[in-house]
Amino acid sequence: MDTSKHNLETLFNQLGLANDKNAIQRFIQQHRLNENITLDKAPFWTPAQAQFIRESWETDADWVDVVDHLDALLRD
Repeated sequence: MDTSKHNLETLFNQLGLANDKNAIQRFIQQHRLNENITLDKAPFWTPAQAQFIRESWETDADWVDVVDHLDALLRD
């Protein structure tokens, strides 16, 4: 059972991305989404990253809240 705390830092780590606060802010500034594309279809993900995001939604996984939070941050 996964008992780790799920937040942006752990999500970025799970996705294989730099996960310090500055790296996360840079990522959000550089990767903006419009309403016509879902987060899992964004062109900047690897296939494995997109699959993780998609599966988080489809299975309502423990990660879904933080994935939704990232989605919102990329659209602000």
